[in-house]
Amino acid sequence: MPEARAKKGAAGDGAARKPAAAEGAGGAAGATRPRRRQARGEARIAQLLQAAASVFCTSGYTASSTNAIAREAGVSPGTLYQFFPNKEAIAVELGDHLLHRWRDTYGAAFDQSHIELPLDRMLDAILDPLIAFNCENPAFFVLMHGSEIPGRITEEHDTLHATMLNRVEEILADYLPDVPAAQLHRVAEMAFMVFKAGLDLVMAHEGEERDAYIRELKAAMYRYLDPLIGDDSPRLTPDARRGRTP
Repeated sequence: MPEARAKKGAAGDGAARKPAAAEGAGGAAGATRPRRRQARGEARIAQLLQAAASVFCTSGYTASSTNAIAREAGVSPGTLYQFFPNKEAIAVELGDHLLHRWRDTYGAAFDQSHIELPLDRMLDAILDPLIAFNCENPAFFVLMHGSEIPGRITEEHDTLHATMLNRVEEILADYLPDVPAAQLHRVAEMAFMVFKAGLDLVMAHEGEERDAYIRELKAAMYRYLDPLIGDDSPRLTPDARRGRTP
């Protein structure tokens, strides 16, 4: 009887193991399903963010609605609410994406090697990628300058603004090592505000007019900084001095 019970137990164990194996197979399949759902979810989120960027640029942040964003994305409002509870959440997510890319852009623009260039070429190297980013991502301009933008975006933008201003001061300090820190800060802030004001005009125009305003912005920056930096800056190599625009 014990032997019979043992055989029965073995058979019972085998029977128990079969569902377990089946469950394991189902579990493996189930493990892939969330990944597929996640990929589909990420694609949908990207679609909604792209639609939001378009709507924000067309209507402005304040006048935009979740219904308009869903319509632009080609989905129902119910689908949108599966991913975002409201317009503010969409704006914060879009702002996070754009701010991350902006950090990469300005990091490359303010590369240390650029300060070895003549002033006009240094301005090209720094300003061109910053202007191009804003022109290619107009929603960034809308979200960073709107009056009713969610506070988190505003706070992160202010932090980024301060970081960029510090970087401008560092560059100027390399060119002007004997200038007092307070004056360097004033010059950096003035240069930064000239750029922001010029960028407003650039973004307000398109085509050839935009190109013309970009040239005017660079000319204004050059004419302001050139008398301060001068040809005797210790950061300029002899080749750089010879290559400066008169």
